[in-house]
This record gives sequence, structure tokens and C-alpha cells, in this order.
Amino acid sequence: MKKKILFLSSYRSSFVLNDIAILRKFTKLSTINVTTGSSIMSLIFLGCKIFFGVLKHDIIYCWFAEKPAFIAVFFAQILKKKSFVVVGGYEAAELPQINYGGLLDKKVKKKINYIIKHADLTLAVSRSSLREIEANFSPKHLMLLYNGVDVEKYYPKGEKENIAITVGSVTKDNLKRKGLETFIRAAAFIPKIEFVLIGDISEVTGNYLRSIASKNVTLTGRIPDSELLSYLQKARVYVQISAHEGFGIALAEAMLCECVPVVTANGALPEVAGVNAFYVPEKEPRKTAKAIKNAMNYKTKKQFREHILRNFSLTKREEILREVIGNSS
Repeated sequence: MKKKILFLSSYRSSFVLNDIAILRKFTKLSTINVTTGSSIMSLIFLGCKIFFGVLKHDIIYCWFAEKPAFIAVFFAQILKKKSFVVVGGYEAAELPQINYGGLLDKKVKKKINYIIKHADLTLAVSRSSLREIEANFSPKHLMLLYNGVDVEKYYPKGEKENIAITVGSVTKDNLKRKGLETFIRAAAFIPKIEFVLIGDISEVTGNYLRSIASKNVTLTGRIPDSELLSYLQKARVYVQISAHEGFGIALAEAMLCECVPVVTANGALPEVAGVNAFYVPEKEPRKTAKAIKNAMNYKTKKQFREHILRNFSLTKREEILREVIGNSS
């Protein structure tokens, strides 16, 4: 008999949707439309929905150790149901220099601690995230389960061009956390290479980046998936110079298209990029430019796709989830 799973998340990121699709293959999956309102009435309404959802299901599966997971794990304890929580990376991070991470706020940390301590299974999406969880919390049961990437959707095609690309929302926080400002400033040192930044653009931050950008920089804003794929297939180099990454989905997608990765050694990036990537320090535009220039001349690009195929396929994630859920009772 298929187990009944209640799936909770405030977000609809690709990795969240991937898990929904995977779990629907072998469980009876239900989802709750989670709202993020903070009023008393919205919290009561959310709590009621989650309570009755927990009551009707065998396992509660939460993406991110946040408010819905806190409520779900609490009710799962009372109702003797199993609870699984996927920690995305932010929850166990602590980077005061960029004001990033769930550990910076005492109230948030207390909530995350309760979730991880009482959830029957905490899933870390990278070894880096797993180490952060172990260092800061006391999980009942902690397991590494890498994010999966759609290896059929992202693939190489056609000739590569002298394009360096990065993907990330253009917000004030991401200037440093995702290294967007460093990426833009690096372009001035190699004017013959086209730099493309893809992602939603907040007006103020977008205007700031345009004010410091050289002529070889393009900010596309949000684009359709088909257009993103086209960019990844044309670009020789993908740049992810973050201060912290819980995994790095966009990096993995780019590597599937045989882009050469230029990354920092922060968070999970070395796990995803592998030993043959080009590594640079944070906030160093000149060194980043030099690495991008060298990466443009790198010949054996197939190994980067093979690294992702070998380690981060959706098939591998599905196999492990089937085993974990099948063994839960």
C-alpha cells in the first residue's frame, strides 16, 4: 500500500517541484498551499490546515526548516506521525559579514533547533550543509541526500561562444552573497568576453549594477526556461562566486550544458563543481577575471557534465527517497 505523504513548502523552487514529482510516483501525495502571512488569524488558519493534514497522512515532508515545518513537526509529535525535513542551507548558515543565515537571529535559531531536534529525519542537500547542521544542532536522525538535477532538460548543443554567465536574483543581498557585484566588476578586465547576468531585477540594485558595468555586460532580467537553456548552451563559462551555497542548482544545470565552472570554495560549491573547476577568492574582481579568461581556453568540458550525471541526477535522489520512505514505519 502506498504511504500517504503531506508535502509542505512556502516555495515552488525547481528542487521543491522536483521532489513533488518524485514523491508522486510512489506515494499518495497531498500538498497544502502554504501562505506566509504573520497575522494571528493567518497563523491559526495555517495551523488548522496542517493539523488536519497531519492527521490524515503517514509522513509529513517539509522543504526548509521554517514556520510550516515547525507547526507540522509539533503536530506530528502529538499525533505520532513521521516527519521529514529538508534543510536547504540557509537554516544552518551563519555569515554576519553579509547578514545571512538562520543562526543570526536567536528566535529563528530556536525554531530551527526545535524542528531539527524533533523531526524523525533531517535531510541535508550537501555534505557542507550536513556539517553545519551537525555543528549547530542535535538532529534525531541526519542524512545526506544531494539535490537532483534534470539531466534530460539540460544538455550541450552547438558551438560555445566567449560568454561568461551567472544566474541569480539581482537584489541587494545577492550583491555579496551571490557575488554579483564581483562578477560585474570582473567584466571590465576582459572586455572581449561577454558577461551575462540572468535573474529577476530589483530596480535599485539593477540600476546600481548598470552604473558600474562595462559595455560587455548584459542584465537580462527573468527569462523563460527555453531562453536560459540557450544561454547555457552558448556560454563557455559559468560563474558562481558566492559567499555561501547550500547546494548550487544553477551551477549544476550549467555544467550539464558543459560550461566550465569558475567558483569560490564556499559552502557546497566544491562538491558540485568538482576538482577540475577554477577556484577564486571572494570579492576579487581581477582574480575572477583571470580565472574566467583561463577557463575560456579549457578544452575538456565533457567531464563537468559527467560529474553531475554521476552524482546529482534526479534518478539517484528518487532511489534514495524510495528507500527512506519505504523503510519508515
